[in-house]
Amino acid sequence: MSLTDIFGIAASGMSAQSVRMNTTSSNIANAETVSSSVGTTYKARHPVFAVLDKNYEKLAFNFDHYPGQGVKVLGIVESDTPLPKRYEPEHPMADEQGYVTYPNVNIVEEMANMISASRSFQTNADVIDTAKQMMQRILTLGQ
Repeated sequence: MSLTDIFGIAASGMSAQSVRMNTTSSNIANAETVSSSVGTTYKARHPVFAVLDKNYEKLAFNFDHYPGQGVKVLGIVESDTPLPKRYEPEHPMADEQGYVTYPNVNIVEEMANMISASRSFQTNADVIDTAKQMMQRILTLGQ
């Protein structure tokens, strides 16, 4: 691995954490949207990541043979956690039995995800800055 590979690896991590932050923001924004049916209620979304191998083509899951060379977002999946229902017969979105269906978004979990994504993004930015400083120092060695 060369020093220049670090920039691509850290950039892929920053990109992945941006996707994570966007999905978390979407979850928080829709946390209190209601519906009268399970089918139309917002469901929490979460990104799925995979570690890239050294060729950036295949996904590597055997970390003994293929050291990580970046992160790829495989997709975004909806949570399969059951949607909570609350008995609110006066609510305009209540169904025939008086229940309102709420999204399966846990605000505390989403805030923890947001903090984690923010810190991971910052860590990758720090890695890029450190690699840049190392490259600048290498250039001054010959002077």
